[in-house]
Amino acid sequence: MENGLLKLFLQLQSELEGDLFIDEVTRLLYATDASAYREKPLAVARPKGKADLKRCVEFARKNKIPLIPRTAGTSLAGQVVGSGMVVDVSRYMGRILEVNTEERWVRVEPGVILDELNAFLMPMGLFFGPETSTSNRCMIGGMLGNNACGAHSLLYGSTRDHTLEVEAILSDGSEAVFGPLPEEGFKEKCSLDSLEGDIYRILRDILSDPSNQEEIRKEYPHPAIRRRNTGYALDLLLNAHPFTPGGEALNLSRLLAGSEGTLALTTAVKLNLVPLQTLKTGLLCVHFHRLEEAFRANLIALKHRPGSVELMDRTILELTRHNIEQQKNRFFVDGSPAAILIIELFAGSLSEIGSAALRMEEEMRAAGYGYHFPLITGPDIQKVWNLRKAGLGVLSNMEGDAKPVAVIEDTAVMVDDLPGYMDDFKQVLEKYGLNCVFFAHIGTGELHLRPVLNLKDPKDVEKFRNLAVDIARLVKKYRGSLSGEHGDGRLRGEFIPLILGEKNYELLKKVKQTWDPAHILNPGKITATPPMNTSLRYTPGKTAREIETVYDYSVVGGILRAIEKCNGSGDCRKTEKAGGTMCPSYMATRDENTTTRARANLLREFLTNSPKNNPFDHIELYDILDLCLACKGCKSECPSNVDMAKLKSEFLQHYHDEHGIPLRTRLIAYISTIQRLGSVFPTAFNFFATQAFFSRMLKKTLGFAGKRSIPVLYKITLKRWIRRNPGELLPRQAERGAVYLFIDEFSNFNDTETGISAIRLLTALGYRVMLAKNRESARTFISKGLLRKAKKKAIQNILTYKDLVSESLPLVGIEPSAILGFRDEYPDLAGKELREEASKMAKHALMIDEFIAGEYEKGKIVPGQFTGKPLHIKLHGHCQQKAVASTAPTKVMLGIPRNYSVEEIPSGCCGMAGSFGYEKEHYDLSMKVGELVLFPAIRNTPKEVVIAAPGTSCRHQIADGTGRKALHPVEIMYRAVKENNHL
Repeated sequence: MENGLLKLFLQLQSELEGDLFIDEVTRLLYATDASAYREKPLAVARPKGKADLKRCVEFARKNKIPLIPRTAGTSLAGQVVGSGMVVDVSRYMGRILEVNTEERWVRVEPGVILDELNAFLMPMGLFFGPETSTSNRCMIGGMLGNNACGAHSLLYGSTRDHTLEVEAILSDGSEAVFGPLPEEGFKEKCSLDSLEGDIYRILRDILSDPSNQEEIRKEYPHPAIRRRNTGYALDLLLNAHPFTPGGEALNLSRLLAGSEGTLALTTAVKLNLVPLQTLKTGLLCVHFHRLEEAFRANLIALKHRPGSVELMDRTILELTRHNIEQQKNRFFVDGSPAAILIIELFAGSLSEIGSAALRMEEEMRAAGYGYHFPLITGPDIQKVWNLRKAGLGVLSNMEGDAKPVAVIEDTAVMVDDLPGYMDDFKQVLEKYGLNCVFFAHIGTGELHLRPVLNLKDPKDVEKFRNLAVDIARLVKKYRGSLSGEHGDGRLRGEFIPLILGEKNYELLKKVKQTWDPAHILNPGKITATPPMNTSLRYTPGKTAREIETVYDYSVVGGILRAIEKCNGSGDCRKTEKAGGTMCPSYMATRDENTTTRARANLLREFLTNSPKNNPFDHIELYDILDLCLACKGCKSECPSNVDMAKLKSEFLQHYHDEHGIPLRTRLIAYISTIQRLGSVFPTAFNFFATQAFFSRMLKKTLGFAGKRSIPVLYKITLKRWIRRNPGELLPRQAERGAVYLFIDEFSNFNDTETGISAIRLLTALGYRVMLAKNRESARTFISKGLLRKAKKKAIQNILTYKDLVSESLPLVGIEPSAILGFRDEYPDLAGKELREEASKMAKHALMIDEFIAGEYEKGKIVPGQFTGKPLHIKLHGHCQQKAVASTAPTKVMLGIPRNYSVEEIPSGCCGMAGSFGYEKEHYDLSMKVGELVLFPAIRNTPKEVVIAAPGTSCRHQIADGTGRKALHPVEIMYRAVKENNHL
């Protein structure tokens, strides 16, 4: 950045109450959204309120620097990328300002998250009707900008339909409120000597002209199409009074909805609310052998007045099959259908829903449509919707560089025209030899159509645009809307003249010119849009760099493609209120640079463009990955399965190659070696670890947090205890089976009592415990990026167990992060020679919770083996357990005793994350993560309730953060056996 411009931004930085970033990293992070576009901004501002927004507008106008308003950055058409200054209102402008339950409205700032707004409104019996599949992170400002709709637009329409007023800052820095105006009010506005007056006058002049009226009514999408969002909504304003006698009052908030921040900056929105649905709900999930059947069956479904009709095609359904988080949501899928229609029904009772579903099934079968008609009710309904919402994200899991891309994915036609439109659409696909993914809002005439293209290939980039032109013409033939809910942005703005006609496009340009004479508000969107195949995320024709790695990424085509799976959909921006684990650092900070998306963006940028022989050798990468807790939440919760913990570990190995291994890193990685030496004289080791003076000096020297307690050694190692007590490995009753027990380093040195309890629990239940001479799990080496060392240990463990364990003789582990390494990292560390063996063995590596729950379900373990005394347990699951396995087996196991009840704390990561929370620079963030959900939940738990936590670091974090002692679930279960058998 040249000095003059730098001085200008530094001056603005000093004037803002919020933040202004001009560093290269932040600019790169905001260069993309969830679209195919990439434009690096000059700066990123995070205003704290109206005053800051005014300063930004004044700065932009004075220096002719565009402003690009942004909330969650989930736009699919490039609306929030640009070469000016991004204005991110998501960080500080997220307040709910006012609620009126009698009149059913709410006023909010643009950074309010949709799901959090509805959670706030729920006790009042109200909610905001329009929704999106991104509802757990999308924000009202973005919904207004795109005029978002969602799955239930049949019932609730679009954001525009529920927008009552918009408070905005205009391009000259003045403030205005746009709401419904009676005729006199409209005349008063037209008489104002201000930019606001200019706005009303130009609209009066445009919409009063009979020739313009005729052109708008003739060329705009058919008014029967509810999802029409191409260009500015002049057709809706034309239907208002005074331009149409008897029409509703003129309200320019309807124009701002869908305007993508090109006309004004929103400071607050007044929204209409609707009563919560009180009727019973059911989902009829109709399976089809042929996609074309679904297009026509949709018309039958609509005759029964459903609340929603959504479609998922085979491609999406198959991609969810391999997604850890979505596998459990596929419970209703039968076989491999070409498509499924999800049809939502409402009625006063479940029996009425059943009758309605049966009538619909009979009618569809009579027409020859559908082969499987499961009716889903109760809590399972949300699982179906979660599967549907994952549709966009899982598309990045398609193998290779060719992906289903957003280009024509937002077209909408009249629903009766949809079958014919689809027939014509398929002819266009055949012309280009393309496959396509079909999903989403079929009930309103809008299907998200994503052709599979490789935007790294110049030929496909050309095809990208040619296809868009052909489909725009096809949409025009059906008098449809090129944009139904995703907006025009960079992607479709170029084709607005074709859809609306040249004369109407000139009217749009007049509107833009009047509202924004200096063109500082998100230019290049809707009007004056550059060619849609320029400024793409990938440079067409650029050869992908081959990067040598320790992990094997061959399944996805190399590490770069593993990173490129991140499509920017922003699932990692959900907060702790939405639940789940991903992404704890973002949940605690709410900063974009702590998201999985940000880390993937920066890795992609540097690994693609670095001039260095070692492309990992960049301090910028180190800094952005430093706050990744490696919790593994993204591995399962990210629909694209971006495993940032794995990528961080890989990065650290290559960074260490250039800069050496820091002492603290080496000590943590080799902690087992240190503890093995310390275990010779555990009392002396523990004295130095706990005595105030020595402990303080040790922590200060090594860079550990002073407030942390150092884990101490047990008086005897687990392996030594076993050698002294070999009889403890034999079953205490008739043998029910046998297991190999993996003695991990944590159970061996620190949590020996837990290990003893695990052995005694297994033998008390009738299982013989077998041992092999295993190495440590390599968890500490993986977490600190010493991957080559980890690989050696992983291979040694694979070789030790590969011919020993099987379905009937599983490998069982105590510490989740240790045993789950066999399923998670080991196959990718094993090398080509052992990968197949490692993958095979991984199926038989179980947490002890999983083993006991499985044996219980087989009837080999029964409640009568445990105490009958009542106990309530609160469970905090381990992060890697949640990502790679599940907490369900732990809950099953803890619920085996007749009078035990189990409640899972809805916490994500505890914040400790192995050594992360011990490190001085990470301590505050670690505790902040714990305070999100876990610590308050435990503090509010009565003392008689037992806290269970399978993870050793989780138990340590709970002790440091709350003073409560948490138990490993096997300790609880052993106590239950011991009480019953008086052991």
